Amino acid sequence: MDIDAWVWWLIGAVGLGIPLVLTAMPEFAMFSAGAVAAAVVAALGGGSVAQVLVFAAVSVALIAVVRPIAARHRAQQGPRFASGVDALKGRQAVVVERVDGNGGRIKLAGEVWSARSFDASMSYEQGQQVDVVEIDGATAVVM
Repeated sequence: MDIDAWVWWLIGAVGLGIPLVLTAMPEFAMFSAGAVAAAVVAALGGGSVAQVLVFAAVSVALIAVVRPIAARHRAQQGPRFASGVDALKGRQAVVVERVDGNGGRIKLAGEVWSARSFDASMSYEQGQQVDVVEIDGATAVVM
């Protein structure tokens, strides 16, 4: 049983789609589109040389056109929203239990966190407001 060339090109297109999904590299989608174009040429009766040339031309053209557009679009996007512990940096908290260089507790975003002062010589008493400088593991570093 002989398999037509266009079927092999479609198998190649699917094969190129697998690393696209696994690595999220859009270049694989462009190569896959090139393989689909080559499958069309094969189905229309084009020779091997024509199929390879169409595959290469479509793939290179897509990479040359789409990548710069995608890069420009990515660069124009504004700053991303902070989430998780990154969203807690810069927030204010209230001291629940005296905080110094050795530790303490604060109420941050409705939860009680362990904390320590950024400057080990500083201490903050219960009820004071502090700013979160960073999150170190499960400890908020405050000043």
